[in-house]
Amino acid sequence: MSMISGFSTALSGMKTAQSQLEIISSNIANVDTPGYTRKTAQQNSVVLAGSTAGVKLGNIERTVSESLLKSYLASNSEVGAISVTSDYLGQLQSSLGTPESENSIAMNISDLQAAFNSFAVDVTSASGRYSLLTTAETLTARLNSLTSTIQKLRGDADVQIAADVETVNGLLDEIDDLNERIVKETVLNSTTVADLEDKRDQALRELSGYMDINYFKRESGEIVIQTKQGVMLLDKDPHYLSHNAITQSGATNSYYEGAIDGIFVDGEDITGKITGGEIAGLIEVRDETLTSLQSQLDELAGVIKNEINQAHNRGTAYPNTPSELTGSRDFIDSAVQQIKIESGDVRFTIFDEEGNQISTASLIGDMGFPRGGGTIDDMMQSINDWLRSPDGANLPQASAGVDQDGKVFINTGDSRYTLSIMDETTSTPGSGQQDAKIRFDVNGDGVYDRSAEGFSNFLGLNDFFSSSQNEAVYDSKVLAKTANLGVQEKVTLNFAIDGQGALGSINIYPSDSLEDIVNKINSNPALNTEIKASLVPNGNGYMLRINNMSGSQMEINETPRADGTTSGFIDRLGIKPSNAGASGSLSVRSDISSTPGLIAAGSPSFDASSGKYVLNAAANNIANDMGNIFSDTHTFEQAGNIASTTTTLANYASTFVGSIATKISDANAALEYQQELNNSIADKEAEMSGVDLDEELGQLIIFQKSYAACAQTFTASKEMLDILLGMMQ
Repeated sequence: MSMISGFSTALSGMKTAQSQLEIISSNIANVDTPGYTRKTAQQNSVVLAGSTAGVKLGNIERTVSESLLKSYLASNSEVGAISVTSDYLGQLQSSLGTPESENSIAMNISDLQAAFNSFAVDVTSASGRYSLLTTAETLTARLNSLTSTIQKLRGDADVQIAADVETVNGLLDEIDDLNERIVKETVLNSTTVADLEDKRDQALRELSGYMDINYFKRESGEIVIQTKQGVMLLDKDPHYLSHNAITQSGATNSYYEGAIDGIFVDGEDITGKITGGEIAGLIEVRDETLTSLQSQLDELAGVIKNEINQAHNRGTAYPNTPSELTGSRDFIDSAVQQIKIESGDVRFTIFDEEGNQISTASLIGDMGFPRGGGTIDDMMQSINDWLRSPDGANLPQASAGVDQDGKVFINTGDSRYTLSIMDETTSTPGSGQQDAKIRFDVNGDGVYDRSAEGFSNFLGLNDFFSSSQNEAVYDSKVLAKTANLGVQEKVTLNFAIDGQGALGSINIYPSDSLEDIVNKINSNPALNTEIKASLVPNGNGYMLRINNMSGSQMEINETPRADGTTSGFIDRLGIKPSNAGASGSLSVRSDISSTPGLIAAGSPSFDASSGKYVLNAAANNIANDMGNIFSDTHTFEQAGNIASTTTTLANYASTFVGSIATKISDANAALEYQQELNNSIADKEAEMSGVDLDEELGQLIIFQKSYAACAQTFTASKEMLDILLGMMQ
């Protein structure tokens, strides 16, 4: 029996050594295979009936550190998120320009300032007018292009999210399949389990690049995968992600406003629960980084438009003085909406082709429009009566009113007679030019809800810049979600839109929050088919945004109390027409673009000796005003990471460009650090789990010798057995 036992022991040793050699060969062959870990197997003694019966190979095991793997997964998620930010901001900067470059938006602002200043020096120069026009159109085209670029990048990010979601679902399927195979092969004690686990770990590494994940291993060998926020992704079966990409992005289209689909798992929106990986980076770029930059660009465009238009509306072009003016403001119901000239008066003057006064009258002092205010229709009727009256302008073909689009118009009816509108401090001719203070009652309830500076500016009768936007979107100032809204008693907000008039109202109570206002608007059947409310992140807080989805003019007002006053809720929250989308729709007024002579350089001057107004082609007071806008400081509301500030247009543009440069620098530095950390973890994994050729060659020699020794033992045992059998014959 001892001879047979030796024979069996030698044979088992040969088989075990051969298996060890196969493992070593596999290790050497896969030295450069990504995700492959070094495999080893213990040798165990075989004991039968109390006697040694050789050896056998134990389970093939991987040399792997679970803690290092989990560290790598976390680090890889960070790399995925940061690399997206770096990539998208880099693409934007190529269009925007760097702070020191000659093609930045800040330089476009400086160029326009220089063009206005040059124009003011000689307003009679045709080349100066064309240069100003060209520079202004270059700026608007640049703003339009940057908006298109930002929105395209947001759309690209959303499309990439949809593609990444499909990739994640594919990886979950792959891991689920590997789970099933590992469980099965473990039960069968198969030698392929370790290789399958390598493949599964590699899939986990890839998955972590798209999402932040945690995994837990069960005794059966399968793993369960969740996000770090606890959203289940794989447990027996995959929990698939879903996302529908948008077809087009816009300045007021965001996830928070419901215009962009969320990422769903089992019917739950988990968009806010994805905190790492490429998908998280794409969400941040789409909903925060790029929207923040868009809001800053819109704020810049809005201030430029408002300030230049206010100055330009004070002037009158000459010799290309218009005989017809049409406003840019839409009135929802001019028959009930009221206007009041709270201070100053508005002077209308008719000139002949030589710039000489034919007739002049003030709106309040001469036309009789009440100082206490009246409807828009009443005001336009007063102007119309003066234009046609023999005791007034005596232009029987003239007309003034509100057109079918809700815009006011004034037409002398004869191109030989032109029109100038100028605000003055009093009703007395020559009393001095100064913007009149305008108050506007949006719904005719006797409470003047809004104010403006400049009559022509309020109506938009002589704008320099135009926009395709109406006041369809209103934003509040930036507030905390839990901000005290200062409501002491019930406040009723009323909503009306162009074409439909009054839609409905909501009541706000002392205990209500911003979210309550959003919910009340969105759940009100009289409102929610036309209006949508949302809380939009902005910097360190949120804006209440109310959006008329049709894009037409919207008015919001507070119902007055019994004494005719309001609580001031709208002003307290800073609810006013939004600049959202301003940079994408800004342009030079179309007729100015085709006829630069319509640029107003000056305003009528009063000749005290004749008691009449005259137009002078060399007058440049308005040109100077427009040039001074660029050196004056202006208030910019909070937009993204740029807090509310008072500064010049050029400085704000420089801050905008500089903030992007800073973000790119920060992102690149963070990416470099995270990649180094990732590589460091990968190197440590390789040291522990990777294949060392020198070590494998050493083991190869050991098991070759072991095999040879067992073979010799086997041969000796066989020879002895043969001799014994020969003796028995």
